[in-house]
Amino acid sequence: MKSFFNSPIKILLPIVIIGLVIGLALNLKQKPQAPNVMFNTIDGKQFSMQSLQGKMVLVNFWATDCPGCIEEMPDLVSTYKQYHEKGLEIIAVSIADDPPNQVLNFVKKNTLPFPVVHDSDVKISKAFDNVSLTPTSFIIDQQGRVIGKTIGKLDFVSLNKLLAQSLLMKESK
Repeated sequence: MKSFFNSPIKILLPIVIIGLVIGLALNLKQKPQAPNVMFNTIDGKQFSMQSLQGKMVLVNFWATDCPGCIEEMPDLVSTYKQYHEKGLEIIAVSIADDPPNQVLNFVKKNTLPFPVVHDSDVKISKAFDNVSLTPTSFIIDQQGRVIGKTIGKLDFVSLNKLLAQSLLMKESK
């Protein structure tokens, strides 16, 4: 009768475990770069994703007729006010189907403090994994890597914990 310790499993099991650990480590280190898109805000400003390197960035795809988007907007404003001076930028990207005048009215009515873009030509949505559902948010670290994607409303407790940790680490360096 063969013992477990004399079987091929004894040799293969550690190899499989090491392979899984290496694969996980590589996956964690190889986060994709955010697409280098140009943002044209509804108030006429223009900037690129690349120009935001060194900041944490939250790109939020939304629509004026999306209940979840409307519901999370006050929390986005609050998060922006809390972390903008520490290195956070929020970019609200209104989807192409949203009428531009409706977006502008919403921004004015709600006094949104962060840049708002209308994705009329769908270039930004396409560049960010063909976003088609709202709300959808991407979190990008200071090196320009996508470190998180959320389809649906954001979990602001987790987001604030991540921002506090990431932005405080930057301040202490």
